[in-house]
Amino acid sequence: MKPSPVFVALAALAVGACNAPAPQPSAPPPTPGTVSYTPANFQLPEGSDCKASIARYRAVQDNDLSMGHVAQSVYNQIKREIGAAESVCAAGDDAKAKAMITASEQRHGYPTAL
Repeated sequence: MKPSPVFVALAALAVGACNAPAPQPSAPPPTPGTVSYTPANFQLPEGSDCKASIARYRAVQDNDLSMGHVAQSVYNQIKREIGAAESVCAAGDDAKAKAMITASEQRHGYPTAL
């Protein structure tokens, strides 16, 4: 019995798909617990506007995740909170965006009076 042309085509596609490279994300999130210390070149973003506050909080979160100091589920929640603050910041409400970042920091046990 000869295999059908459809079966042969599907089998060829399946084998070809195994060899295709997986798409790579442009900026992968840090991997939990992959480093044991903060890199020597780690610098927090500077500035006093909401964009700078958001960038600093995001940098701390990425560093904490890479060191295993924050669980992936908590990191994901904070990432959503940062995204909400970022939308408010982009809409021009600097004070509200900063207040949202401060509230998230307090909710998750980060110092806010530095």
